[in-house]
Amino acid sequence: MKRKSMKKPFLVIASLVMGFTLYGYTPASADAASVKGYYHTQGNKIVDESGKEAVFNGLNWFGLETPNYTLHGLWSRSMDDVLDQVKKEGYNLIRLPYSNQLFDFTSRPDSIDYYKNPDLVGLTPIQIMDKLIEKAGQRGIQVILDRHRADSGGQSELWYTSKYPESRWISDWKMLADRYKDNPTVIGADLHNEPHGQASWGTGNISTDWRLAAQRAGNAILSVNPNWLILVEGVDHNVQGNNSQYWWGGNLTGVAKYPVVLDVPNRVVYSPHDYGPGVSWQPWFNESSFPSNLPAVWDQNWGYISKQNIAPVLVGEFGGRNVDLSSPEGKWQNALVDYIGANNLYFTYWDLNPNSGDTGGLLLDDWVTWNRPKQDMLSRIMKPVTFVTGQAKATAE
Repeated sequence: MKRKSMKKPFLVIASLVMGFTLYGYTPASADAASVKGYYHTQGNKIVDESGKEAVFNGLNWFGLETPNYTLHGLWSRSMDDVLDQVKKEGYNLIRLPYSNQLFDFTSRPDSIDYYKNPDLVGLTPIQIMDKLIEKAGQRGIQVILDRHRADSGGQSELWYTSKYPESRWISDWKMLADRYKDNPTVIGADLHNEPHGQASWGTGNISTDWRLAAQRAGNAILSVNPNWLILVEGVDHNVQGNNSQYWWGGNLTGVAKYPVVLDVPNRVVYSPHDYGPGVSWQPWFNESSFPSNLPAVWDQNWGYISKQNIAPVLVGEFGGRNVDLSSPEGKWQNALVDYIGANNLYFTYWDLNPNSGDTGGLLLDDWVTWNRPKQDMLSRIMKPVTFVTGQAKATAE
């Protein structure tokens, strides 16, 4: 289902123009032998190396996927300052969107206040990604990489475009898997954001079947780095045996008959996206039983995966401006929070940034003040964590 608007960056502070090399930086890595930082799946749970269930309070921080080629908000604050606040509010997982164009030699970071971020001067876009991962790990915050777009201009229906073919999509994933394979701060790969339109599931069409493409990319990643979780979003329709419409990336009805099967077992996490009336009005918002009808809608499209113990479900994106109990969007958002909590699902909230046009963010427009009503709502599903500084691991208290 088409989103009524995409996330729009604010272009504010001009960056310095400088020369780069793409692979000139080797990120700091943790000792995988001494740090229990990797995860696998066990039924509908994500567990660590000892079999203990993972505890994640997650959010999205976007910008690397946009023409800024850097995290948004660095025009106002330092990366350290933002990450300190994210940790203070209890978040230990960041879903980090990027585009393949980020890695092009001609891409340059833009809109950074280098007085506040002097350690970013001269870095390439991928080195800024490195820096975020390094600083997050120092705070015990882990990262899931999200291939959000092929090029920085906007979302594509399929996982490939004429400029960025499947071979490039996969080779970039393998590059990242190798780059961070000894760094347990990075725990997973969200293969492609919100497949929709021509994207299908279970059809067997090599050019459109997203399930088959996810298997190809997932296996390629795991051949380089077998420790990562592989996050697979849904489509919006074109599911073999079920052509019902749902949100972009949210229709996972095909998993029941056509699950994603990888060469390395216990790595697949399904990651639907779900939105409310503030993004686009849908038929289920019109039902007289709204919002009581919503759990059945979620069960049908993606919740059954966890309920039937097929695999873990991590709701990769959900959010909205209203969190009250009277507006349609507020009712929807509160109902989804309660559903996530009741079913013990994982989540990464959309989002930290206030400049998401549809949803707003956990930060207000000043990029400093935390949105207390949103945080109060999310507190119902956030779990206590103990941050292990420098080891990129958070565990249940």
